Amino acid sequence: MSSRDVNGVHTNGRTNGHTNGHAKGFKNPSLQVTADHRLKLVDAPIREPGPGEVTLQIKCSGICGSDMHLWKSGRIGSLEVKGDCILGHEAAGVVLKCGEGVTDLKPGDRVGIEPQEPCEKCFLCKEGRYNLCEDVKFSGIWPDNGTIQRFKVHPAKWLYKIPDDLTYTEGALLEPLSVILHGINGANVKLGRPALVCGAGPIGLVALAAARASGAHPLVITDIDQGRLDFAKEFVPRCQTYRVNSKLSAEENAREIRKLYGEDEYSAPASVMECTGVESSVCTAAFSVRRGGTLMVIGVGRPVMNNIPFMHLSLAEIELKFINRYRDTWPAAIQCMSGGILDLNKLVTHKFPLEKALDAFELCADVRNGSIKVHIVDEVNGSL
Repeated sequence: MSSRDVNGVHTNGRTNGHTNGHAKGFKNPSLQVTADHRLKLVDAPIREPGPGEVTLQIKCSGICGSDMHLWKSGRIGSLEVKGDCILGHEAAGVVLKCGEGVTDLKPGDRVGIEPQEPCEKCFLCKEGRYNLCEDVKFSGIWPDNGTIQRFKVHPAKWLYKIPDDLTYTEGALLEPLSVILHGINGANVKLGRPALVCGAGPIGLVALAAARASGAHPLVITDIDQGRLDFAKEFVPRCQTYRVNSKLSAEENAREIRKLYGEDEYSAPASVMECTGVESSVCTAAFSVRRGGTLMVIGVGRPVMNNIPFMHLSLAEIELKFINRYRDTWPAAIQCMSGGILDLNKLVTHKFPLEKALDAFELCADVRNGSIKVHIVDEVNGSL
């Protein structure tokens, strides 16, 4: 496999369900999280596609920070793991079987998967803002099973054909790219205008690449980890990096960040994409953005933040914005990847076979391993 292949033995007792070796006999291996914060690899049921649905073989599924939160914390905000649930939502696959009424897909079609199924009845859905639907079914969020399994039934409406020049790995990267496409639309990133990205994790790195492709300059990315900043510099060579100093206040760090742009207020970043969700980083972002600028918070954080500099934002008329997932982004994401506008392949540092999905999560859990994006792949030729 490309990237770094890891086939270590998982040893963390908290993940003990079925061991990796048993998965070879499974028809539908799946990685599930339990309500008591355990992971297990089990053989999941395979159901027939209903009207408007297709059965997919998931060929590649990425591990997201939210998957780790659901495992370690059992929740993301109000979204709580209350029972066994298959994780995963960053995925691409191949159509194996079509249900009644599916006319725009056929077996053998390679597809990217938009992992949400909104109700299509509420006022938000009717307005086209279906990402805000309160009755949405989202893959990998209990009780809706996700994509880290061999076979998955999914509505055909939320699948997008990917061209032959895109790999399944790239198809799985369409989901994190979609997050950034939705965020950058509201972040006011412009050609030749200064921009800042806070956080050099997978989402921050995609934001960095997208900002560069959008023509933002100067472009700076921050993080507390020098290794990730070194990776960012290699990934987008024309960017500048700033290692956040934990001994400085948010305002002091922001002052140092601003020096990388210039000495006057006009030179400060007009657009900031905050990709960590960490309160101290959000505060640093708030002090970094120039007066009248835009701060787009993309990262997912604590339910309550008490130290946001409200009056600083108010007096400077800084637009503080947020996003929730994405809407109408897969076609544009496919064009970006297929058209060579963005190449995100370097982000995938590790790949594991589906049967070793537990090992993949163990690797992600240890920051010393230096993973950026970990993919779980299924190279078996699946048949129903």
